[in-house]
Amino acid sequence: TGPDPEDLTARARIRNAALRHFGEHGFERATIRGIAETAGVSSGLVRHHFGSKQALREACDEHLSRTIRRLNDQVRAAKTPGEVNYVAAARAAMGPYQRYLARSLGEGSAASVFDDMARMTEQWLAELDTSRPDLPDIGRAARAAVITAMALSITVLHPHVSRGMGVDVFSPEGDQLLARTLVDIYSHPLMSPED
Repeated sequence: TGPDPEDLTARARIRNAALRHFGEHGFERATIRGIAETAGVSSGLVRHHFGSKQALREACDEHLSRTIRRLNDQVRAAKTPGEVNYVAAARAAMGPYQRYLARSLGEGSAASVFDDMARMTEQWLAELDTSRPDLPDIGRAARAAVITAMALSITVLHPHVSRGMGVDVFSPEGDQLLARTLVDIYSHPLMSPED
């Protein structure tokens, strides 16, 4: 899809600058002045649009959740093999948000983003559970929370995962190796039902 019309506004430029600053410096070290400078606006305009640094972070989280929901909807709509490129495109579209997400989750924030992702995972599980020959013993919400945490841990631990894999997982080559590794792990269970 094309860019969101909102992304052409000063408010969107401020939000995008905040995503960058929060991702690079963390919430505490990021400043309204630095965010305003990057966005090409005054500190007063940042305060006019958002009121506080906390409200700006909440706007960043909402934008990220909206983006993830849009990408999730596109991937869910792409059910035929010829449309698999939507998955790669969705993963690539998340690239600019990786550092913000890693930093925010590591700092204990972005709860709304995590919760939205867990709800989306629960929707995927609802569909998958209908065709499983062995129904899970654990409820869908608990499984969705753990799957979401496992997926996001790669973002939070990206320097360590990258070192272990021998390639930056945020690079196109690293993302491809990561995707192939995840497919391999999920398609070859580590435990049998007997275990």
